[in-house]
Parts: sequence; structure tokens; C-alpha cells
Amino acid sequence: MALRDVLALILGGGRGSRLYPLTKLRAKPAVPIGGKYRLIDIPISNCLNSGVEKIYVLTQFLSASLHRHIYQTYKFDTFSGGYVYVLAAEETPSGMDWYQGTADAVRKQLPQISNARIDDVLVLSGDHLYRMDYAEFIGLHRARRADVTIAVQPVSRADAPRFGILEIDGEGRITSFHEKPPEEQLDGLECTGDDARPYLASMGIYAFRHDVLHDVLVETDAEDFGKQIIPAAIDTRRVYAYRFDGYWRDIGTIRAFYEANMGLTLSQPPFQFHDPCSPIYTRPRYLPPSRAEGCDLVRTALAEGCLIESADISDSVIGLRSVIGRDVTINRTVMMGADYHEAPEGKVENRRLGRPDVGVGRGSIIEGAIIDKNARIGEGVVIRSQPDNAEVVETNDYAICEGIVVIAKNAVIPDGTVI
Repeated sequence: MALRDVLALILGGGRGSRLYPLTKLRAKPAVPIGGKYRLIDIPISNCLNSGVEKIYVLTQFLSASLHRHIYQTYKFDTFSGGYVYVLAAEETPSGMDWYQGTADAVRKQLPQISNARIDDVLVLSGDHLYRMDYAEFIGLHRARRADVTIAVQPVSRADAPRFGILEIDGEGRITSFHEKPPEEQLDGLECTGDDARPYLASMGIYAFRHDVLHDVLVETDAEDFGKQIIPAAIDTRRVYAYRFDGYWRDIGTIRAFYEANMGLTLSQPPFQFHDPCSPIYTRPRYLPPSRAEGCDLVRTALAEGCLIESADISDSVIGLRSVIGRDVTINRTVMMGADYHEAPEGKVENRRLGRPDVGVGRGSIIEGAIIDKNARIGEGVVIRSQPDNAEVVETNDYAICEGIVVIAKNAVIPDGTVI
């Protein structure tokens, strides 16, 4: 059943510097994941599966590809009343500056939000991987007559310093908020009764009564929800916790992105894109089936339109239109694929220019890497991961972040290169 009186606001993110160089040419929610999806598909799909069909996506930084993806993917018929609209940062008579933070982004769009004629507002992030029924979330929010409800997840002592940690009373009402407390300040904040995961962490997913959202934003010039708006609301409003025990990952760093993709290759993946009841939607591309000849594929997620010949691939995600040559070995790697298949005349031009074709050339070995779209990796190239504490390296064609080698979008890696 559609929740016609609920509006979802998906925050498109800022520069996404911790995901660089994947965000060098695109907004964070536009980063590909799982071989064929983009991060923005996760919250939008959760909304559609939950009956939330009024969706705004707030964007600002390098948003062209994100806008294009949303436009090409999410279209509603004239009778549903649903929509996915992009609200880009813009200069207006009331303000000439860009979004200064998550709360500031929503504040600048309050007139648009009011025009939606809704009772409650979901505030969501565009860079998380999870599956949640927002109808249940909103149902609890309304049953408790809450002003604000925050989705929370139990976390361990080791993980707690990375999150905002909450305390609740016996009715689930939040009594205090501690932004990324250091380990020495965690004692006394336990409230789950679980020895392994005794702390409640904010997931950055909020439900607001519409009038409350308006009031808390106009009463202050605070720029951020997590650091400013939420702590202040706890002192003056009815703020409750919604406990979520399912899989959830904040894809905020190269390591988190890499590990989330690697989880998809497991025999029992913690997150399943294969769910007939709650599918994850993305843009239809009408690609031919992938073709693999003489290959050894082990625990590999393989997208459509790939051409693979006599390669050994294990524990990897191989994205759309990936072309992998003979005698190639790929292990523990995220290959995003390509935006196009090269025509024969394009390959002739590559020979003239002395550059590899798009894809991975004959005899290359790639282990523990992320290969962004349209990369040209020549023959006999060796790419291997580094220790986690390895020095950060950045060139025009690749970077080493947290020990992971990231080949940049449109990079050209000549024959015989060793990274």
C-alpha cells in the first residue's frame, strides 16, 4: 500500500573525498556497486518496495551522471502520483550559496517539501547498502507519536567510535546522543543487553513529522543533521529509536566499498540482490548475455554483456560489458566494466594510437583491486594489493588507498606495467 503522505529526501552527498578516486568524476551516490547498480538505487528501491513513491534527491557535486541515471531509470505512469525528482543546489533570492551540509540542504528545499502535501518526511543517505521496510519504520514512528525517529543498529565497542552513539529509556525514547565518542568515554553508554554489540549507533536514517522538520530547521542555522540537529532535538522533542538488526553498511570509504562488494561474492552473501519480494531496481540496458569461453569462474558475480576468454576469475565482481582477454587471472577484485562495447574500427584506432582496448589484456594478473569504468589495461600487466598501512599513492591513472589499488575511470595502463 502506498504511503502517499510520506516524502523521502535522499541526500546526494558532497565531494565524497573518502571514496576518491571513485568520486573523481561522479557524485558518491552514482558510484557503481554490485556489477550493475549504483548506490542511489538502494534507497530509491527501498522506498518503492515500502510504498513510498514521493521521492526527492538532493544533489550538488559532480551530479550530471547521477541526474542522468535517475532520469533514465525511475519513471512513473500518470495515475500513480509517484515521482523521483532531483533538487539540485541553486541560487535563489533567499540564498546565493551552495548547500553547506545535510541540514542546510533540506532547509533550502523547505518550500518544495511543503508543496508535497505530506505528514512525515524520511531523510535518507545516498551511500548506504541495506534493505529496510520504511513502512514498518514509519508505522512505529506514528504509533509512538514521535516527533523524530532515528534508525539505530547495535554495534561493538570496537566499532562504536565511528558512529553517533545513543542512549534510550525503557520505552525506546532517546535520552542522549554522543557523536563518535572515543573508546575511553564508552563506559556507561551500553543499552542493548548484548555483550557482543552493547551500543546503539545512529544509521543516519530519520523520520520527521513534517511540521517538526520545518521548525527545527528554521529555528537554527545548524548545517548538519547528525552533529547538530539531532542532538538539539533530543533535548526539546519526542525522539525515539527504531532498532534495525539487518545488514547495513555505510559505503563511505574505499575499504568499506571494497568489502561490501566482496561480501556479494560469498556463498551466503550478507546482502542479497536476489530478493523477489524486495528487488533492487536500476536502469534497464537491454544487453546481450555474458559469454565466457574456457574460463574458471569461482564465487564470481557476473553482470550482463561481458566477453571473457580463457580466464581464471575468483571472488570478484565483474561489471557490465567487461572484456577480459586470454590467460588473465583476476582475484578479489571489483571490475566495474564499461559504458560501451568498442566497435572493430575503434580497436583499429587503438592500435594506431598504441593504447590497449577497453578491458583487461592477455596474460594480466589482478589481485585485490578496484577497476573503474572504461579502464584500458594492457597485456602482461600485474596489479596487486598493498598492506593496509601502505603509503597513499595517487597518479592520473591509479591510486593506492588503504592498501587497495584503484584504477581510475578511463585510465590507460600500458602493457607490462607492474603496480
